[in-house]
Amino acid sequence: MRVAFIVFIAIWISRLLRHALNRIGARGEGTQSAFYTVGRLLHYVIIAASIVIGLSSIGLSFANLAIVAGALGVGIGFGLQSIVNNFVSGLILLFERSLKVGDYVELESGVGGVVREINVRSTLINTNQNLDILVPNSEFVSGRLINWTHKESSRRMHIKFGVAYGTDKELVKKAALEAAAAVTHTVKDNPLKRPDVWLTNFGDSSLDFELVIWVKQASVRRPAMVQSLYMWEIESALGRAGIEIPFPQRDLHIRSGLHAAATTAADGNEN
Repeated sequence: MRVAFIVFIAIWISRLLRHALNRIGARGEGTQSAFYTVGRLLHYVIIAASIVIGLSSIGLSFANLAIVAGALGVGIGFGLQSIVNNFVSGLILLFERSLKVGDYVELESGVGGVVREINVRSTLINTNQNLDILVPNSEFVSGRLINWTHKESSRRMHIKFGVAYGTDKELVKKAALEAAAAVTHTVKDNPLKRPDVWLTNFGDSSLDFELVIWVKQASVRRPAMVQSLYMWEIESALGRAGIEIPFPQRDLHIRSGLHAAATTAADGNEN
């Protein structure tokens, strides 16, 4: 009972400290993530210390604690590997800071969203569909992870589109740049990140272009919506310029010999 009471007090103190740190860290994004990491580490230290103090208060010596630790080691060896793996992975994430609260990430499994919490066993990700997904911490350490907001706040996007053969390429470029300027997500004040238009391929039915733009930080977290906005504006700009967006076409050629043979066979069937 005494051990439970001490641990309860420790949890209460830990929550107060974390709440205070979160309020202080709310002044800035980078500062907030740093205080979140400190709060998590303090939580683990306080809980571990309270357990040791609680066990010592009931007369359990450190030698006996070593025996208990050995027994736990046996248990870990038999059935707790995944739990310990996720716990250690969580500590790695907190110490390395390769992942922090507020980052927009994409996992190898295809799951993507904003990191909301980094807990002992798992990390909470909120997707663009407002779904909360708990991902085991080991997936972030052992698998491939794309962190779109780790260091660089903006992101480059490639919007593909095609026009009919024979279209003036300069007119296409002008229309596409007008479309980029019409979207508020476009980075416009950085000379190194100005929008551009690339001719990328000679397709079967079209000249294939890409509108290359850098989008602002807030836009990185909504890639599908932002891409839709650019495609909408591109279609409108091409229409105003009188530029045709082609559809797939196939030319069918019939050899005259085969056509004559088919005609003869048809006449024979009629007779």
